[in-house]
Amino acid sequence: MSYLDIKTLHILSMVLLFGTGLGSAFYKWMADRSGDVQHIAQTNRHVVLADWLFTTPTVIFQPLSGLWLLHLSGTPINTPWVAVSLALYAVAGACWLPVVWLQIRMRKLAIRAAAQAQPLLGSYWTYARLWFWLGVPAFAAMVLVVYLMVTKTIPGGLV
Repeated sequence: MSYLDIKTLHILSMVLLFGTGLGSAFYKWMADRSGDVQHIAQTNRHVVLADWLFTTPTVIFQPLSGLWLLHLSGTPINTPWVAVSLALYAVAGACWLPVVWLQIRMRKLAIRAAAQAQPLLGSYWTYARLWFWLGVPAFAAMVLVVYLMVTKTIPGGLV
């Protein structure tokens, strides 16, 4: 594969990662706000499925394709924008891993509540708040990674 082929796949993967994350977050947040336990249960099923089908493969592909691009271009891994990008990616990943656990847990709680025609337990809402707040630094980190990917500079002028 050529550098441009890999770069295209890298960018498409980033778009898929970003889009799935933002879309899933929006639909889950809106479902939770509805208070409709059946809707919440179904949306949680879809969010977990989207994570397995789209987010997980792109989370794996992004660093692999990025490292491949660095290799092909001869860019050292300790180049400041690369090092900062990798650190920010690690921050996003450190937030995403507990989010995955929370999503699976919330899906189980919502499915059980829907099947029993019961309201959601308080623990669901505690998990939902934690899920939301873990998403804030993860989203911010990914926005900065995209910025660094595009500009290949660190704000302040370091290249």
